[in-house]
Amino acid sequence: MSDRYASFARSAGGSVLVKRLGLPNPPNLRRYDADHPLAGPVRIAGEGRFAAGIEGWYPGDGEKLGGLVLDATTLATVEDLRDLYDTVHPIARGLTPAGRVIVLAGLPAEAASVEVAAVRQAVEGFTRSLAKEVGRGTTVQLVRTAEATEPETLRSTLDFFLSGRSAYVDGQVVTLGAPVGPLSQDTLADKIALVTGAARGIGADIARVLARNGAHVVCLDVPAAGDSLAAVANSLGGTAYQSDLAVENAAARLVDHLKDRHGRVDVVVHNAGITRDKTLANMRPDQWDQVLAVNLAAPVRVTDALVEAGLIPAGGRIIGVSSVVGLSGNRGQTNYATSKAGVAGWVRALAPVLADRGITVNAVAPGFIETAMTAHLPLVVREGGRRMNSLAQAGLPIDVAETIGYFAEPGSAGVTGNVLRVCGQQMLGA
Repeated sequence: MSDRYASFARSAGGSVLVKRLGLPNPPNLRRYDADHPLAGPVRIAGEGRFAAGIEGWYPGDGEKLGGLVLDATTLATVEDLRDLYDTVHPIARGLTPAGRVIVLAGLPAEAASVEVAAVRQAVEGFTRSLAKEVGRGTTVQLVRTAEATEPETLRSTLDFFLSGRSAYVDGQVVTLGAPVGPLSQDTLADKIALVTGAARGIGADIARVLARNGAHVVCLDVPAAGDSLAAVANSLGGTAYQSDLAVENAAARLVDHLKDRHGRVDVVVHNAGITRDKTLANMRPDQWDQVLAVNLAAPVRVTDALVEAGLIPAGGRIIGVSSVVGLSGNRGQTNYATSKAGVAGWVRALAPVLADRGITVNAVAPGFIETAMTAHLPLVVREGGRRMNSLAQAGLPIDVAETIGYFAEPGSAGVTGNVLRVCGQQMLGA
């Protein structure tokens, strides 16, 4: 569904009126462009652990600064925090539209003193607030680095956040550690990827992104979506597999299929999900059970079956789809919020368990994304969802897909146990 307000606000007359009335002003977002991954030259600033190692990675073209990577990993005193101000203040108005700011900081839990821990936590407040100020489609992220993190481990994360692929990720925090399994900067060529709920919407875009990055994609959805599923799979040279993962023995049959047809699965994306919205007082037991079965039980059981069968090799990627609703709650969605909060908890708990096998586990948490479902929301609710974020607009299915593509990369071996919001820095909620 088109965003008519955004189109009006970007028009010549509309932009003047929006500015005069102080209305939300949705900027044009910079999305994936293989020929122009950067908005302009990227400056590497700061004197932390990584600045020298990443210098020269992003020469960029153009006169106006397209990105800033500020290495604040060695800040240790309250006075040191002045470096944040001194570095960003002179260029706060000088970034090109849809520019990128990334701040690197150490982990508070690894701090050598209470003051160092406080300083490292303070950097998060700085980045989240700056993200709400910069405007014009520019985004700001915090990358927390463990002591075991090496410069090469940063590469996929910096590439993602500096590029147009991260257009709708703003004001967020990612934690990096030592590589889990093999680390390379290769594409997904020769990899097998499984995407559930792939027949339409976000799932179809996830399949397309993984295929674009080189993977052979096994597209899975329920039999009722068979025609759409086949069309998606055929369009990207993948294969279709029909299954309702909520039924008994579905996981075992999927294991047999993948073992017989492919011998392994390198990337598993648990995207399939449903809603059965009612207030708890009006919700039937089957509406509760259906949502929990599809959204949470199926990812847990399928993953357990794949791991037990040894089908996910070292270097494997497991990616769940949570939701900002699971992190902040929403009226009329107790079943959905419960399931999506469960996905986030499952990812964080499973990541250290599978680290010894060389498998990473992460999740995305989409905010308000333009889909067939949101198109049917009441006008006031829909417009509120679109505007109540730092980018003043809804995201697109491709924004979720690109973030999953980042988690799936062989270069993302140092990224595990993260739940990353794709919400344009939603203003409300925990």
